[in-house]
Amino acid sequence: KIQAVVARITKDDIESEDARTKFLATLPSWLFGTVGGNTSCVELRNKGDSRFILDCGSGLREYAVSGDLPQDKHYNIFLSHFHWDHIQGLPFFSPSFDPKTKIDVYSAFPAAEKLLENQSSRPYFPKNGCWQNVRNQFTFHLIKAGEPFYVGGTQITAKKMNHPGNSYSFLFEEDGKKVIYATDVELKDADYDTTKDQFFKNADLLIIDAQYYGNEAIAKKNWGHNIFSNAVDFANIWNVRKMYFFHHEPLYSDKKIYNMLDIARFYEEEYSGHKDLSINIAVEGQEIEV
Repeated sequence: KIQAVVARITKDDIESEDARTKFLATLPSWLFGTVGGNTSCVELRNKGDSRFILDCGSGLREYAVSGDLPQDKHYNIFLSHFHWDHIQGLPFFSPSFDPKTKIDVYSAFPAAEKLLENQSSRPYFPKNGCWQNVRNQFTFHLIKAGEPFYVGGTQITAKKMNHPGNSYSFLFEEDGKKVIYATDVELKDADYDTTKDQFFKNADLLIIDAQYYGNEAIAKKNWGHNIFSNAVDFANIWNVRKMYFFHHEPLYSDKKIYNMLDIARFYEEEYSGHKDLSINIAVEGQEIEV
């Protein structure tokens, strides 16, 4: 990245502080900043400032260090599934070691607590870092797909998706607004059927798995992840207003991810038949207001 920036500099770009500032402002997003490298973890807040943590990837540790943590020390965790990249941050979530912290965990997997207990066990952790030292801070809630429930005044519904070992998407509804977190899903024909349940219909914000370009997705069929163009088509069929590509391929550079965004926007404008969908990529640290 440094080499690419230096190669763009001209004499005029460094003649004054103002010129240097203007030069930096012209750099493309893939050079100026970074998408980020932590695994899946999203914080959602409702109007009552209840905190919903969607998956516990390595980003959870970063959130504990630099996030705006709740004063009441209460967290609601929603786990889409238990693949390592979605739980690896939990043993390093420092608030969980505070006896005053309250953590409610919502999962469609009956063995949720046992799975987390096995994760934080010896010899992988020292004795004082194991599950028994944080167990009292956790309360587990078994949820069922398709059955709405309420947390902090927000209605929440889970939906089972296509992914090895299963994964669940979560719909959050409040004051007529719909936010959906749908990571680790490989869309199938049935997901595009608008005569079935209306889980995705008219979502204001959709955070969706869009990990691959087409050629790689073909080579990794049944791995449980999406071609980005399929995600665009899916969002248009369900009349989604704003979508964010999520769960980026770890081997893709920032340039390749931003190139995916450019292609997706071109596809939306020229070929999809729709022009109202806002397409974006998830970037570490960004804030979105719905």
